Amino acid sequence: MKTARIAELKNNLSRYLEHVRAGGSVLVLDRDHPVARLVPVRTADQAGGNDAARLTRLERKGLARRGTGGPPSWLGRPRPRLKRSLLKDLLAERRSGW
Repeated sequence: MKTARIAELKNNLSRYLEHVRAGGSVLVLDRDHPVARLVPVRTADQAGGNDAARLTRLERKGLARRGTGGPPSWLGRPRPRLKRSLLKDLLAERRSGW
């Protein structure tokens, strides 16, 4: 990893960016204290593609399994929509035992 002070980085930015494009990294120093790191950006192709492709790879390796149904039964029934005031609906809900 290369190191560069701020002034040196400003004066030779193209050279340092070329180094980063080639896969290297640059540690930026402000008065000999590290403040930032320049690293190459990973595109979707380099990072492993989209989520569906990543999930398929994990399935093939046996590390993940896709769900087959809807939400589990223990999750409960969907909550009713509020039609009146919030307070009236809350009180009615408490009376009904829901």
